[in-house]
Amino acid sequence: MSKINALSRKSKHGPKRRWGESAIHALLFLLSMVPIITTFGIIYALFAETFLFFQEVSIIKFLTGTVWSPLLVPKQFGILPLVAGTLLVTAGAILIAVPIGLGSAIFLSEYASPRTRRIIKPLIEILAGIPTVVYGYMALLFISPLIQKVFPQANIFNAAAAAIAVGVMTVPMVASLSEDAMSAVPAGLREAAYALGANRAEVATRVVVPAAASGIVASFVLALSRAIGETMIVMLAAGATPRLTANPLESIQTITAYIVQVSLGETPWGSMEYKTIFAAGSVLFIMTMIMNLVATRITRKSRRI
Repeated sequence: MSKINALSRKSKHGPKRRWGESAIHALLFLLSMVPIITTFGIIYALFAETFLFFQEVSIIKFLTGTVWSPLLVPKQFGILPLVAGTLLVTAGAILIAVPIGLGSAIFLSEYASPRTRRIIKPLIEILAGIPTVVYGYMALLFISPLIQKVFPQANIFNAAAAAIAVGVMTVPMVASLSEDAMSAVPAGLREAAYALGANRAEVATRVVVPAAASGIVASFVLALSRAIGETMIVMLAAGATPRLTANPLESIQTITAYIVQVSLGETPWGSMEYKTIFAAGSVLFIMTMIMNLVATRITRKSRRI
């Protein structure tokens, strides 16, 4: 009799339960589609106007031109100076963020005591909460004068000051994510290395870091994407001179800084100046996508190893 009652209860609540699970499944599917729809919306918004831009400007001249002056007469649309300025600041920032961040992560994961880790890690992560405009003013009023004392020929607005500030800003991202990845490495790997006679430095660099390579590379990618898309710091510290140069002491302009400069509300809708915003944004989008694809490939290879 009890079995019959249990079966009757199952048959009574079964359809309702299946209906509820189907509703949850549909809701979760819709939520998972939001990022995909958003991505396609961004791509459409960027490339629709970019297509109109290339109907009036040669894509060859755009990609190979060395002069960028769409707001002056005669107008010239060579994107290389903006790309060079963006890469110059990004490379300088990564040269600062990666060694400091990775070194901090190794110390926190392998050398610091639990009490020291609880104190130092939150202090490092505080840097991530500082507004970027504050970093920009720090670069302009503190870092740039120091650079001029060492290199008197440096411009007050220069790529080096912006790169240092962006590098300091991205240190917490590299340090925190890399430390989390290293802390997730099984303790058995460390104990096996110590049993074979390895010292602490060898365990950290030859065992823990390779084992956590995928997480470390992911932190590098996030820092790289954060640096390449930074706006306020480069607006305040790097200047607004689109110049094709590899000298970090000169004033340059990045893609994001140009987009902000033209998007202040004075550019007529539909004009060539307006369309250059989307053309430059498309280049930045493609650059970031290529970097992410390369990093994903490196991460997959490191996981196989």
